[in-house]
Amino acid sequence: MATRARQSGQQSGREIVTDHEGFLRHAGFRWLKIASVICVIAVIGYIGADVKPRPNGGSWYGYTLGTIGALLIVWLTLLGYRKRHMSRGAWSLKAWTSAHVYLGLSLIVIATLHTGFQFGWNVHTLAYALMMLVILSGIFGISAYATLPQALSNNRGELTQGQMLDALRAIDRQLHEAAQPLDRHYADLVLAALEQDPFAGGLMTRLGGRYRSCATRAAVDGFNRATLAESNDPVIQRIESLLQRRASQLDRMRRHMRIRGLLEVWLYVHVPVTFALLAALTAHIISVFYYW
Repeated sequence: MATRARQSGQQSGREIVTDHEGFLRHAGFRWLKIASVICVIAVIGYIGADVKPRPNGGSWYGYTLGTIGALLIVWLTLLGYRKRHMSRGAWSLKAWTSAHVYLGLSLIVIATLHTGFQFGWNVHTLAYALMMLVILSGIFGISAYATLPQALSNNRGELTQGQMLDALRAIDRQLHEAAQPLDRHYADLVLAALEQDPFAGGLMTRLGGRYRSCATRAAVDGFNRATLAESNDPVIQRIESLLQRRASQLDRMRRHMRIRGLLEVWLYVHVPVTFALLAALTAHIISVFYYW
């Protein structure tokens, strides 16, 4: 019984490790190794191909690499479809994503050798440039998903996004009640903070996390000066404390929005440019066979 329990525990431990293994490390970097082998074979083939002066897109070797590259691009675009069909095993979503990353990176070698290092102002170079842009945006996405989720978790702690909003509303209610006995000047500072949309701003403001005209920060500064001048006023001290808490909560939520934005923004480049790449690739293939 003890032996079986230990074996069961060891198996469970292996399952846990497997479940928490990232897609980049999937199956001991299986797809990194496969992609590396493909790249090495492509380079050796390019060097050893009997084409003078060197292989290019119009040579037999260029057509071979071009076919492989085109099929890879089409297959790589299927990841979005694959995400909607969860499964386990050799072609689990994690395995598919790992293959997507490493085979996508191998396109840098395959497509570059396919061009024969011949570029110009034409649809062929356009397809290559779009492919490189898709790959670069994908690299940004990989780095984002490797680092930002932990930062997101650390920032929000044990709270969900909804709970953070609830905490902010609770502070706002306390501020509104505490500000009733204030004179007009200080009451206006609090009202300006409460009435302003604390998350207003465009995409760059959200990603940069810089809210230069934050009314809450302005109110904090105003009440800091008031505390120095009227240090014995308990109302001023309470409101200053609440404003500090509000500013801290806003900073936390803005960091949350910024990290979420960085996790998502690359897709606004990656996905549309992928469709543009498919269109340019289609034009590239049609023009090649038309003038063949």
